[in-house]
Amino acid sequence: MVRVVATGTFDILHPGHIYYLDESKKLGDELFVIIARDENIKHKPKPVMPEDQRLFMVQSLKVVDNARLGAIGDMLKPIEEIAPDIITIGFNQYFDIENLQNRLDSRGIKAKVMKISGFDGEGFSSSRVIMQQILKKRCHDFTSEESE
Repeated sequence: MVRVVATGTFDILHPGHIYYLDESKKLGDELFVIIARDENIKHKPKPVMPEDQRLFMVQSLKVVDNARLGAIGDMLKPIEEIAPDIITIGFNQYFDIENLQNRLDSRGIKAKVMKISGFDGEGFSSSRVIMQQILKKRCHDFTSEESE
């Protein structure tokens, strides 16, 4: 049985997220998803949706066999507990794959890291773009410069 782990923030679920999870599931038999903790997100603005709601949304997807929140401080702790064969990284996730593979190896985690391509279909594939569109279409005084 091949176990796959996908990770991410999953703020405002959209077709790009579903594509990433579907492609990840195709690589194995079981898909585990680790949802980034609010406290650990430092490389981008904090999510709009609280972590428990993001977890609930991802758990509700039929492609997902198991979802959980990440560990505060040590992102590899849940990976050790799950013991995956493959870890997938989304096309816009900012991981140095070689560095991540070395960190996994140093902890005795034998998973292979694979990058999933971006979503090419119609519709939204970015939480940031969705939020910009909401502001643009629903908030009269919004300009795109305010969102950056």
